[in-house]
Amino acid sequence: MRLDTVTPGGLAWVDLDRPRGKPLALVAIGHGAGGGVEAPDLLAVRDAAVAAQFAVARITQPYRVLGRRAPAPSARLDEAWLSAIAELRRQRGLRALPLVALGRSSGARVACRTAAAAGAVAVVALAFPVHPPGNPEKSRLDELALPAVPVLVVQGDRDAFGMPPSGVAQVVVIPGADHGLKKDVAAIASAVVAFVAAVVAVGG
Repeated sequence: MRLDTVTPGGLAWVDLDRPRGKPLALVAIGHGAGGGVEAPDLLAVRDAAVAAQFAVARITQPYRVLGRRAPAPSARLDEAWLSAIAELRRQRGLRALPLVALGRSSGARVACRTAAAAGAVAVVALAFPVHPPGNPEKSRLDELALPAVPVLVVQGDRDAFGMPPSGVAQVVVIPGADHGLKKDVAAIASAVVAFVAAVVAVGG
């Protein structure tokens, strides 16, 4: 089902998929800067997560709802994301579920920055943009280090946006994949579901 959610930055879409029976957790998914929630890796994660008894909400930022490719400023992205999460929490059966914040690229940065405010029990970063291509001095690792909860990074070994160093987060490397993470989406989904299941089991 799709929820139209009014945020400070405009209308956001929340595509909610529920498993059969009571969900064990809620996985909120954010897209990349110029992409959407139909990216192959995000759809693979959604399908695997729902099959593993998790509710999944794919959140489309207001600028993408308007058809724009250039993202809003980071503060507006964070506001819209948190507004969408709040709307999700008002839905039947979702209020008390452990929340895992997941994003790809720009959406991963949003998930990291807002983890505490959203009450996330874990963060998953797909293709985290460690630095702009060719500019390793402009590091964004400070954002990746923000969450005080477990963090999983899934990164292609050919990602022009860099690779997180060991120790910053749990890192799963996808051989042959670039920033688009279109290669071996089954492995990506499997890694994400295993991480979420472990976090939820520990929390439970």
